[in-house]
Amino acid sequence: MRLPESAHTSRPWRIHELTPDFRLEDVWALPTPGGPDDFPRLMQLATSLDPAQSPSAAVRALFAIRWKIGGLLGWDDPDTGLDSRVPTLRDRLPPDLRDAPTPPGPETLPFSPLYLTEDEYAAEIANGTMHGVLHLGWVPDEAGGYRGQMAVLVKPNGRRGQAYMAAIAPFRHLVVYPRMIREFGRAWQRQSSGAVASRD
Repeated sequence: MRLPESAHTSRPWRIHELTPDFRLEDVWALPTPGGPDDFPRLMQLATSLDPAQSPSAAVRALFAIRWKIGGLLGWDDPDTGLDSRVPTLRDRLPPDLRDAPTPPGPETLPFSPLYLTEDEYAAEIANGTMHGVLHLGWVPDEAGGYRGQMAVLVKPNGRRGQAYMAAIAPFRHLVVYPRMIREFGRAWQRQSSGAVASRD
């Protein structure tokens, strides 16, 4: 479920310190009901999912098209990325986050991890169109438990980046995120069922 911006901006996330010049693109609730200590489970699942292996043909096709176009137009060349076109946000980390162990990054997507706390994780990506941040949080839900929450923050690369973000917005909101979040929820349920079965 897509959430209002206030679901992200009203929380005391550390990411706010690092991204005052980024715009909040999306906030989504993740169907991952759990307890207060289940954020590590969310992290493990989030960093292991592969959109290229999605059960959704539409998601697989859109990612394949994006990588193909990016390769043809040079959007993903090394000189468009972190520490080339833009400095990494790790340079902005306060000492307590900078000195902490570097968390794992997504296994199948070109994100670089930034930091991990007890209820918050951030990773960044940069290419010829934008500098982006994926943010995951663990928040209380309406039923008295907890669930995951995902936010995407972006700094477009000039007019080209603004046009790109506007062009892909309908696909993100209507196809990619809804399907991927449903898959995320199903994977969470399978993981939860397996944990219960192993205890029985």
